[in-house]
Amino acid sequence: MDWKTLSDRVLNDGAITKTEALAILESSDDELLDVLQNAYRIRKKYFGNKVSLHLLRNVKSGKCPEDCAFCSQSTSAINEVERYDFQTVESIVKGAQAAVDRQAKRYCVVSSTRAPSPNELETICEAAVQIKQKHPSLEICSSLGLLTEEKAIRLKISGVDRFNHNLETSENYFPEVVTTHDFEDRVNTAKIIKKVGLDLCSGGLFGMGESLQDRVDLIFALADLDVDSVPINFLDPRPGTEFEGQANPLSPNDCLRGLAMARFSMPATEVRIAGGRETTLRGLQPLALYPANSMFTAGYLTTGGQDYETDKRMIEDAGFVIQKA
Repeated sequence: MDWKTLSDRVLNDGAITKTEALAILESSDDELLDVLQNAYRIRKKYFGNKVSLHLLRNVKSGKCPEDCAFCSQSTSAINEVERYDFQTVESIVKGAQAAVDRQAKRYCVVSSTRAPSPNELETICEAAVQIKQKHPSLEICSSLGLLTEEKAIRLKISGVDRFNHNLETSENYFPEVVTTHDFEDRVNTAKIIKKVGLDLCSGGLFGMGESLQDRVDLIFALADLDVDSVPINFLDPRPGTEFEGQANPLSPNDCLRGLAMARFSMPATEVRIAGGRETTLRGLQPLALYPANSMFTAGYLTTGGQDYETDKRMIEDAGFVIQKA
């Protein structure tokens, strides 16, 4: 395939087909640099050479009743992951300073849960009010599971800018990953988020045994939902989860092709390098910035990650700049 011709079409406000998206994932290693260069042409039009940083805070760890097969906080996981109840307003507000100190554009507050209880929702809302008073330019994203419209409106009124709710994988493969709720539950929450005017952050996890077509179907489902941000995670099998010891791990080139496919498919949408990047991309992490314009820094929910100073140096060495809040 002529990747420049394909990127030219996207740059002229055209769209690629599922067949073309699949071709990106099936492209050879010899073609990879050409694929990345043309993904970068699209990225540059919409995001220039800027990289936005996002800092995660796990405000409730473990104790989740859902059985997501990849998650170390799942009810089905058997491990020694730290477990604690919902943090206080004061603790959540204090954590925002760590995001500001790391030049993060967005502070992402995440809870392990099926859906937020009334008290948990009020804690997040009060924390959001206080964070906006102290750091008015810092954007707030919350990830609290399934939402009703009433709860989504409450979050928006309090100052939350964005809500994260990943689809994780295609509708076809979803039952292989989660059985305690279904794909449509996630789609419904995503639609509620858009309806009330919150930004929608929704992505997925590659490397769980899904087919390449499943990855394409996921990205196109996200495009249909008009998501504002797409975090792409790469499976780093966690001890005690159903996917521990998963065969056929992703190669760095697989990860890069996945990010490029997302960029070609959703040219103007924020594409974020998320969990698992350090262990799957390894030394090729800087190349991920060619299709992606966003990344988490300083760790994830239950695992450590590359520290902020190393990320900052990597971004600058690759010729990119951190987008200020």
